[in-house]
Amino acid sequence: MSKEHPQAKTRFRRFLLLAPALIALTGCSKVSGLGFEENVSSVNDISLSLWQGAWIAAGVVGIITLALILWPAIFHRKKVGAPEFPKQTQYNVPVEIAYTIIPFIIVAVLFYFTAVKQNEITAKSPSTVAHEIGVEGIQWSWQFSYPEAGPKAKVTGTPAQPPTLVVPLGERVRYTITANDVVHGFWIPAFMIQIQNLPGVTNYIEFTANKLGSFPGRCNILCGRNHTQMIFTIKVVTPSEYQSYLETLKAATL
Repeated sequence: MSKEHPQAKTRFRRFLLLAPALIALTGCSKVSGLGFEENVSSVNDISLSLWQGAWIAAGVVGIITLALILWPAIFHRKKVGAPEFPKQTQYNVPVEIAYTIIPFIIVAVLFYFTAVKQNEITAKSPSTVAHEIGVEGIQWSWQFSYPEAGPKAKVTGTPAQPPTLVVPLGERVRYTITANDVVHGFWIPAFMIQIQNLPGVTNYIEFTANKLGSFPGRCNILCGRNHTQMIFTIKVVTPSEYQSYLETLKAATL
């Protein structure tokens, strides 16, 4: 072993020693959102760190796994002209225990942080809810209801004319999530929000939109023939504009 590519072995060992340090140094700079912006919604603020942490953990595991694959592939392969294969080792009990326990620990840690974040996202806070909006999934579009503007204040979309969900900036809204036919998925990618619309079940989610603008939303559960057309737009407006919108809906139902 010592006569085979000594310089390559030395470089590889140095890489194994330096890799954790290089990964740690990345923590000194701001971690990328990896496709998501910060401060878009209150749910986004909770979920983003979990998303980033999961990718960092995956990167560390990937680098270690790659190193463990390359080491035997490079330094324990059969050499050209050698009469025999290198010594084959089997049933290494400590190694087998390690590669059983380590993945279990990784999954347990991810599960713990996921459960903590999920509880934060689904927590209800009646004292701080400023508005209520109903979100009903229908084949194959959405119906948004605004109780503050009256029982008939509803916006119903179609696959050909997707609806717009208007919400106020900086004010917490409770969404009542329902379905009248099959299972749908209320999904706003930019807000990192997804919750199921279940027939016969009422779900709730509360969040605050923190950024003005329009963001795409869609159903992310296969719900039938026109599932791909089950889209909508969520439009975040100022509180005064939202009040004007409610007045417009109220006037339209008179």
